[in-house]
Amino acid sequence: MQEGNQKHNQSLGLYVHVPFCSSTCDFCAFYQERPSKKKIESYFLALSREMKQSKLTRLVDTVFIGGGTPGLLQPNELLELCKLIQGMGLASGVEWTIELAPNEVNPKKLSALKAGGVNRISLGVQTFDSKLMDDLGRKHGPKKVYQAYKNIRDAGFESVNLDLIFGIPHQTIEQWELDMAEAVRLKPDHISTYCLTFEEDTALYYRLAKGELSIDPDKEAQYYERAWNFLPTEGYKQYEVSNFALDGMACLHNLNTWNMNEWIGFGPSACSQIDYQRRKNPSNLEEWAAGIVKGFTNDQYDEFEQLTPIALAEDALLFGLRMNQGICLPKISDRFGLPRQSLDNINQFFEKLLVEGLAEKNDDWICLTQEGRVRADAIAAEMPVFHID
Repeated sequence: MQEGNQKHNQSLGLYVHVPFCSSTCDFCAFYQERPSKKKIESYFLALSREMKQSKLTRLVDTVFIGGGTPGLLQPNELLELCKLIQGMGLASGVEWTIELAPNEVNPKKLSALKAGGVNRISLGVQTFDSKLMDDLGRKHGPKKVYQAYKNIRDAGFESVNLDLIFGIPHQTIEQWELDMAEAVRLKPDHISTYCLTFEEDTALYYRLAKGELSIDPDKEAQYYERAWNFLPTEGYKQYEVSNFALDGMACLHNLNTWNMNEWIGFGPSACSQIDYQRRKNPSNLEEWAAGIVKGFTNDQYDEFEQLTPIALAEDALLFGLRMNQGICLPKISDRFGLPRQSLDNINQFFEKLLVEGLAEKNDDWICLTQEGRVRADAIAAEMPVFHID
């Protein structure tokens, strides 16, 4: 089977993980380290080595700096980070995002980021309700959010996203509606709405395990639907289950990932999907730094998978269904070099969804209805595979 023709015309994303956090939110399961001068110096030394070893032969189309809390770095450190990224070779008009927590935002850091090339800020608001912030273990109040947002706008960044969370313990539908209304009032360019998940080894997970909290799928569906019905009326077009944007302001880095293009990750715990490999760096600062010096074997990554065109096609199908535009099965089969007859059982599955009112079809494009999006995870679990004789 051929590898398809997607290799040379797809975009390339670059992700950098900054693992440092001064405290851990009750819902957060991401790898993180308490900062120290020695750890930060070690991080930058290893990061520089890792980037030099990558030897990219294509320009980078999107950049995303996540964490951790990247904004915890000092202005000179943020500028150093940007210079390392600039050295990777960036395409003209690159979208360059950094995640920031409200309590880490100040004009000096924003000035360094702007000078370094960052043009998009994703602000981790989560909620505007001070009581719910406490329930999430957040270390800032609403005043910090408003001040951070003002500083970002005053600094003149081209695009600003606000992250919101719903399904917080004790949160009401009315509180969720107020959070969305307040976000809209601030007029960001993009709004991401995430359902709170109870990840293992988090404070909220332990409370769930002890029976102090419970999960209500029916109520979660209501939160989703309130966002889907409200935000588009305010000009924020839904383009993915959890993401809404003003015209032309969708997150290109996310779209690159959901379309199963390539991205390369740098830093401890960073993930890559490139050259038909999917891998995750060790979630340990010392192990990651040592591996860069000695060279990683496949079994030394936290996760490693050799990809096939079929695996990528199936992921393109699953992630594509999360987007409002949906999927075009013939295009997916052609892109990954799969014969059209491999779609037979998948086509039958979608015919069933169409009859049940969970999907709709326009020419060769298939997308989920609102009811289908509510049940997107269950639909994904039932999805058949491509059939290759």
